[in-house]
Amino acid sequence: MERSRVTRWAAPVAFLAAITIGALVVRAGFEHGRHHHASPPTRTTSKPKKKHHAHGRQHQQRKMYTVVSGDTLAGIAAKTGTTVAQLEHLNPHIDPTALRVGQRIRVQ
Repeated sequence: MERSRVTRWAAPVAFLAAITIGALVVRAGFEHGRHHHASPPTRTTSKPKKKHHAHGRQHQQRKMYTVVSGDTLAGIAAKTGTTVAQLEHLNPHIDPTALRVGQRIRVQ
């Protein structure tokens, strides 16, 4: 009887152990990449977009930022000297939880 009890529990326990170890390895890989490597270079570009109001006033120049791997809206705000709220206001079309590498967002 003892052998059937061991056999009955061995497969599920081995499966859960393998999943746990796999999750820990993946997590360690992400943390290693985030903490031990230099940050990718940030790119902020300025492109003058001159728009005039009916009264002839000129809008402020727009500054754009290109999203790189690992960026978050909070990180971009810190890098560019603005706030998350301001970035969300300037970019109402973006999903702050799903930034894509290469995506250009307005920072000013």
